[in-house]
Amino acid sequence: MKFRMRIYRVRGEVLVAVCDSELVGRVFREGDLKLEVKEDFYGSEDFDEKEVEAALRTATIANITGKRAVELAIKIGIVDKDKVLRIEGCPHAQMVLLY
Repeated sequence: MKFRMRIYRVRGEVLVAVCDSELVGRVFREGDLKLEVKEDFYGSEDFDEKEVEAALRTATIANITGKRAVELAIKIGIVDKDKVLRIEGCPHAQMVLLY
């Protein structure tokens, strides 16, 4: 099971963008919501679960898309399962650490 991931470091923040690999290139729409899973945002390289988990644990901001990616974020405790958004059935969550 592979994930796409890109890590951005901006002004002291660590943003981790992660998604299930097979979702890259897809667009999900529901009502006024639109979720585009773009390679230029989520990256072109595949990562395994351990690599993604390690990156998410360092994140101050995370953008997480897909069933497996969101389940991993819930498992490691950075996303509340009751706060997951679903757009056309695709799970999506965001996380921000507040100091």
